[in-house]
Amino acid sequence: MRTRITRPPARLRNETGSALIIALMSMMLLTALGAALVMVTRTETMIASNYSNAQEALYAADAAVERVVQDLLMVPRWNDVLSGTSRSAFVDGDCSSPKTLPGGGTIPIGCDASVIATATGQLQKVTDTANMWGSNNPQWRPFAWAPVSDLLPEGQIDSRMYVAVWVADDPAETDNDPTADTNGTLTLHAEAYGPGGTHKVIEVTVARTSGTEIERGQIAQRGQEELNQRSRKAAVQTPGKGLTNMRMNSATGGLTVQ
Repeated sequence: MRTRITRPPARLRNETGSALIIALMSMMLLTALGAALVMVTRTETMIASNYSNAQEALYAADAAVERVVQDLLMVPRWNDVLSGTSRSAFVDGDCSSPKTLPGGGTIPIGCDASVIATATGQLQKVTDTANMWGSNNPQWRPFAWAPVSDLLPEGQIDSRMYVAVWVADDPAETDNDPTADTNGTLTLHAEAYGPGGTHKVIEVTVARTSGTEIERGQIAQRGQEELNQRSRKAAVQTPGKGLTNMRMNSATGGLTVQ
């Protein structure tokens, strides 16, 4: 028995147009690779931008603390700060009106901690919910709020960050009165807001060094690290005491106090 081999029809043997199919498949592959490359590039750019904004916001919050501390040095009674009657000169209008962020959007700072819809109210709510110190729980007061660009005049700072600083009594006190300062120590809570929802927070404990606070500066504690930040050098003479005269003794090499 002989097997007959049937050849396919001529139209099936025709290879015309096969190159077009291969070219289209190659284009689809290259398009997918290009789209993936663009997506990776955009993602990396966004990651770098977010990281840059986060670092800038952290530095902005720290700069706000440094700026506010200088104003605290000029307040004789820190109880006036806790009562809200004394505030920093670094403010952007009244705290009752929403503030426009340089990076877009607004934020309601709020003067009253009982208004939950404000940043002050939210901060107080979180503190009260945690209730870590009981009757000594901090009662936050807005002390400073303004764009970082206002730290220096004439636009010397190019930043889209907005900062706000709240002040409260040191919760380590055991007087059960968060509205009165008895140990010369306050807690500062600084927040920085930037574009794309960037938000950084710094909390600092600030204490007076002595009875001559304006001359001698303050001590600021960040975490475990204690930094001695002085507005200027301490006075070389004790206030209220007589002046002394110190001379070098060329014979003995010592100092003679007169």
